[in-house]
Amino acid sequence: MAEIEKKPLKITETVLRDAHQSLIATRMTTEQMLPIVDKMDQVGFHAVECWGGATFDASLRFLKEDPWERLRKLRAGFKNTKLQMLFRGQNILGYNHYADDVVEYFVQKSIANGIDIIRIFDCLNDLRNLETAVKAANKENGHAQVALAYTLGDAYTLEYWKDMAKRIEEMGAKSLCIKDMAGLLVPAKATELVQALKESCSIPIDLHTHYTSGVASMTYMKAVEAGCDIIDTAMSPFSMGTSQPATEVMVEAFKDTPYDTGLDQTKLAEIADYFRPMREEALKSGLMNTKVLGVNIQTLRYQVPGGMLSNLVSQLKEMGQEDKYEQVLEEVPKVRKDFGEPPLVTPSSQIVGTQAVLNVVSGERYKMVTKESKKILMGEFGQTVKPFNPEVQKKCIGDAKPITCRPADLIKPQLEDIEKEMAQYKQQDEDVLTYALFPQVATEFFKYREAQQNKVDASEADTENKAYPV
Repeated sequence: MAEIEKKPLKITETVLRDAHQSLIATRMTTEQMLPIVDKMDQVGFHAVECWGGATFDASLRFLKEDPWERLRKLRAGFKNTKLQMLFRGQNILGYNHYADDVVEYFVQKSIANGIDIIRIFDCLNDLRNLETAVKAANKENGHAQVALAYTLGDAYTLEYWKDMAKRIEEMGAKSLCIKDMAGLLVPAKATELVQALKESCSIPIDLHTHYTSGVASMTYMKAVEAGCDIIDTAMSPFSMGTSQPATEVMVEAFKDTPYDTGLDQTKLAEIADYFRPMREEALKSGLMNTKVLGVNIQTLRYQVPGGMLSNLVSQLKEMGQEDKYEQVLEEVPKVRKDFGEPPLVTPSSQIVGTQAVLNVVSGERYKMVTKESKKILMGEFGQTVKPFNPEVQKKCIGDAKPITCRPADLIKPQLEDIEKEMAQYKQQDEDVLTYALFPQVATEFFKYREAQQNKVDASEADTENKAYPV
């Protein structure tokens, strides 16, 4: 039998971003991360994903930390490893579309503060919403990786994915990521998909999946054998369930094969030992819910990502309508179809999920419609792969004329006004961006930061007075 040429597999480690976002609601603090950075830096990961996604919002809102400060500290510690972030196209890290000047400035500052690879995606796979961020990353000599949100449905054929890959390469992306946020990609389909993409483009292919449906490790095996260049994994204490497959397991699985990663299990074991008590603590406090640790095959039935499942449960709980859970799950694919069959990923997953809950609980479909649902049907998030259900669109937005251009073309430059609005709080350039994305949360954080600084100043003055009595 002909020998397969050696092609070492590259690993992107997610423990500092997606793993704790998926399992403990993004509550890992910078102080918890820093002591292990030096060891992680010696492993030889392709990249460490450590920023973006929900970490920005969660740092400010729940941990009272400056996300930019976290990035700078991580950059100082990772001397040999590329740092990666997740970026929601024209939504940046927020939930609305922002003007191009905000997107460009955010990319510039992310790279200036230490990010090497920016993984850019759009919740509708509307490539127009990625152009500004990709151009900005290339201008700053960063690595723009475009992620396609993987999903199932009539429109999502191999031809569709091949065409998208070609357009992404032409757009100037340096690599392509298949972003399987709900764990929908099964092993045999992974073989087909990776082979098709390899025919269509020449940039490296990264596969990102979640263990939610229980097939992720097998999917990685097939994808790598088909030519996938990079996989995303998480250190074992924060792996599996709604997170990624375990780093050590995948390293072992490919050992002594043509795809051997060459990573050292002894070093990985030391890192796992560091995170293990954190996992135990999270389980004990209830921060890590055992619900997110099992396999949920409903994911494949309803194409609902793990985070969205827990959202639906809590929404129904608040309404005292938990018995409607199954009905809501069956309603989700119907709403998705009405809304042009978008992939279910932030923010489209929340929009479709909430609308499904309202349809079931109110007893009439689209009797109550959220403003986000109206925005989708108005074209304010971009173009979906399939057209909207015209009856549903009419019922929700009446005679309003939907937009067909790139949504950001309708947004005037915002930076100057934002800068004026928050001038009193500004201590660093990056504060303007923090405020642009989350005005209320940022204002609260800035006030908290000032109060902390005043406390420190007061105690220092007190110490000085004691040291030099008048």
